[in-house]
Amino acid sequence: MEGSNSKPRSGCPLSIALERFGDRWSLLIIRDLMVRGYRTFKQFQESGEGIATNVLAARLRKLEATGIMVSERDGSDGRRLNYRLTEKGIELAPILLDLLIWAARHEKTGANCGLIENMAAKRDELLIEVRQRWQDRDPTPLLF
Repeated sequence: MEGSNSKPRSGCPLSIALERFGDRWSLLIIRDLMVRGYRTFKQFQESGEGIATNVLAARLRKLEATGIMVSERDGSDGRRLNYRLTEKGIELAPILLDLLIWAARHEKTGANCGLIENMAAKRDELLIEVRQRWQDRDPTPLLF
């Protein structure tokens, strides 16, 4: 298993995936990296989700240990770390998009229904844009 020192509970791929990033905080951090363009601890902390500082630090370490993201020293302030998805992490984009579309269709959310349907209709284009922004290291939030 790449990027992990722990033995999985079972050999089931879904079980292994959930062990790596299946808690809500990890998925929200990945969302913030991918969609909102967040890069710093402070940005994640101020995302509005209410994540505790110790939980955030633990999830960032876990995502880094599993190879989903990396941390890099900020060029202008060496004390600050910037986080970035790895190739392994950006490959989660279709999964996160599908989860978002599914939840908005089947659960009561604060999402605009027209916006979600537009995202579903332009799914492939949106995924291309997400990957391009990742390759370009463009932190501009996605506007659907």
